[in-house]
Amino acid sequence: MKTNDIGLGVKDSIALIEKLNLLLANYQIYYQNLRNFHWNVSGPNFFELHAKFEELYTTANENVDEVAERILTLGGRPLSSYGEYIENSEIKEAREIQDSKRMVEIVRENLNTLLKVEREVLDSASEQGDEGTVTLMSDYITAKEKVVWMLSAYLK
Repeated sequence: MKTNDIGLGVKDSIALIEKLNLLLANYQIYYQNLRNFHWNVSGPNFFELHAKFEELYTTANENVDEVAERILTLGGRPLSSYGEYIENSEIKEAREIQDSKRMVEIVRENLNTLLKVEREVLDSASEQGDEGTVTLMSDYITAKEKVVWMLSAYLK
């Protein structure tokens, strides 16, 4: 079996790279949605939501970089254009949303989409013995589940 630079099977890594690129595309649209909400939120919850959206997009930006670097580590090429992101993302662009409650709902929906893709990546990486990707996805899932819980509590 042919292996990549870190000793994982090339064939298995190719399938995992595809899944990671789907995750990357979803992250990029999620990130841009958060920037949109950060810039355009208004109303009585402005201060708390403005700060929360910034916190979330800062984390998302770090995760985007880590996912892209993981793809490179596995020997792949990360998607790198907005056209590729839009084409491959399950998350859709949030345009002209004015209602702050709807913004929070969309963020929660986006997070649940990311969780779904991360769990798929986790399962695939686990089957291949790719501990680096497993650890990365486990950390992301744990953090996102807490944010989803908090956003759900906020929306009640």
